Amino acid sequence: MLDRAALLERITQTPGKCGGRPCIRGMRIRVVDILETLAEGGTASEILEDFPDLEAADIQACLLYAD
Repeated sequence: MLDRAALLERITQTPGKCGGRPCIRGMRIRVVDILETLAEGGTASEILEDFPDLEAADIQACLLYAD
């Protein structure tokens, strides 16, 4: 398992990309989209199936970022 700092490094914000909102590893996958999917009852497994470029640690990073 990655430590807190390493997980948070997975969250990036780039002006002009996704409206400057926090994304995962510079991809156009917004943290808020992952969090909303989880809040609506989606599972980490389903998210990883829908977004094959994501890793389980990316989901952990989103949860930590929201904390």
